[in-house]
Amino acid sequence: MRHRKKGRKFGRVRKVRVALMRSLLRALILKEKIKTTEAKAKEIRPKVEQLVTKAKDKSLAARRGILSILPDNSCAKKLQTVLAPKYLDRRGGYTRIIKLGARPSDRAPMALIEFV
Repeated sequence: MRHRKKGRKFGRVRKVRVALMRSLLRALILKEKIKTTEAKAKEIRPKVEQLVTKAKDKSLAARRGILSILPDNSCAKKLQTVLAPKYLDRRGGYTRIIKLGARPSDRAPMALIEFV
């Protein structure tokens, strides 16, 4: 039973699931808007919010914390120099999920996740 268990597994083993989440996070940070399934969008939203909150602190420790979650220097740089300054006066809710309907091939519910 999955009572009180957090997170979705997406039918993948842990290594592949972590790689999937990192690639989605990287794409969202670099492009600022991605189209994916609703479940994946709902799963990466809290992680993106944590990264932006961490990036608002411009210290080296914050940068290393971002790099520990998302080991891509360009993402960490964009978070701290471009995205975080836009949300300095905001206390959360940096992303928006817009439902797009079902994908034609397999009827999976699609969503657009973007920065506000």
